[in-house]
Amino acid sequence: MKFFKPTLVAVALLAVAGCQEAPKEEAKAPVLDTEIQKQAYGLGASIGMYMQRNLEEHNKLGLTLDKELIVQGFVDSINDKSAIEKEEIQALMASLETTMKTKQQEMAVQESEASLAEGQKFLEDNAKKEGVIITESGIQYVVLTPSEGEKPAATDTVKVHYKGTFLNGDTFDSSYDRNEPAVFPLNRVIKGWTEGVQLMSVGSKFKFTIPSDLAYGPNGNPPRIPGNSVLEFEIELLEIQKSEPAPQVGQTPVEK
Repeated sequence: MKFFKPTLVAVALLAVAGCQEAPKEEAKAPVLDTEIQKQAYGLGASIGMYMQRNLEEHNKLGLTLDKELIVQGFVDSINDKSAIEKEEIQALMASLETTMKTKQQEMAVQESEASLAEGQKFLEDNAKKEGVIITESGIQYVVLTPSEGEKPAATDTVKVHYKGTFLNGDTFDSSYDRNEPAVFPLNRVIKGWTEGVQLMSVGSKFKFTIPSDLAYGPNGNPPRIPGNSVLEFEIELLEIQKSEPAPQVGQTPVEK
């Protein structure tokens, strides 16, 4: 996260706004009669919303920034009265960015370790539930809607509807929400999907609980999925699109 290079002015503007607030009973409503006035206000509002997210991220990392000092530095600088030389400012900003990256890495490790312990406990408990089937690799699944018929191979392309959730039930991805099925080669997704969907027939719907080593592993899939996350997917197999066989020597692709 490069916080102070493109957004230092934005931080200062946000802080200026906070420091110049009048008591609520004396606060003036902005004059927004013209398009340019609305654009100016909209720019400030956009900066404010963006900076709020950035400052919240700093707070999460334990790097709470003093808004009064931010605004003082901004005002002093535009009046050519900065108390710190430009070279030192650059060094300080680089140091803060390094500190942020270090803390982000530390937090990622902590989240990954917590996910590993939580996932192992969940898999142990889930395996005892009625109807849960466990594959040799460790995938756990329940058949929600059975179906008979052809099953895909790893080299096939499939059309599916699916919903992916964390163990707490929060959805991180869903084709249902997009109201559009997903189509992809089955050998180009996470291992848990490649193996699991091959167990399904067209028209069936399964719920899979996929161990982290068959999902995104210790690195996760930032920023959505922490490392070592056990994931659950409800998958409905809609269609199998067979891969084309490789042409034989002396045979064109259109020949049978």
